[in-house]
Amino acid sequence: MTAARATPRTIFVSTMCVVALLGAVACNRQPSLAAAFPASNDVAGWTKTSDVRTFEAADLWKYIDGEAEKYLKAGVQRASTADYKFQNKLEAVVDIYTMSSANGAAQIFDSEPAGDAKSIPLAAGARLFSQSLVFLKGRYLVRIVNYEESDDAPQALVALGRGIEQRLGK
Repeated sequence: MTAARATPRTIFVSTMCVVALLGAVACNRQPSLAAAFPASNDVAGWTKTSDVRTFEAADLWKYIDGEAEKYLKAGVQRASTADYKFQNKLEAVVDIYTMSSANGAAQIFDSEPAGDAKSIPLAAGARLFSQSLVFLKGRYLVRIVNYEESDDAPQALVALGRGIEQRLGK
């Protein structure tokens, strides 16, 4: 019995199969949004006080019970969230909703009343309230909610929002 010899063509075909398989695995991997959440002091005055927590679409009700159905209908894939503190006096939570498309993010954004919000130039659209900031960036809907009233809050929320928007990329 003779041993099979690998020809250059066999080696080439085998290599191409491995490359294609690795490419398919990489394309199917869901990107982590952890990098979109600024680390402590990446945005002046803001300290990240918790790890990023993620809720897949099927478990979204565990995080936003009562509102989850609206997000599911708009094509939410997951929600990622982390807590922050501004200059040790304002506590806030950042939620980044990953939607299946930019249309889904816009659907949620447009479904919420603007009320007394100010429209600000951030990403594809943003509303600044006295204690929160909501904005769109591609297929992401970002909501930052501050729990204390303060004259510094709106400017601080915008600064954190800009830091997140830069990290979300294109």
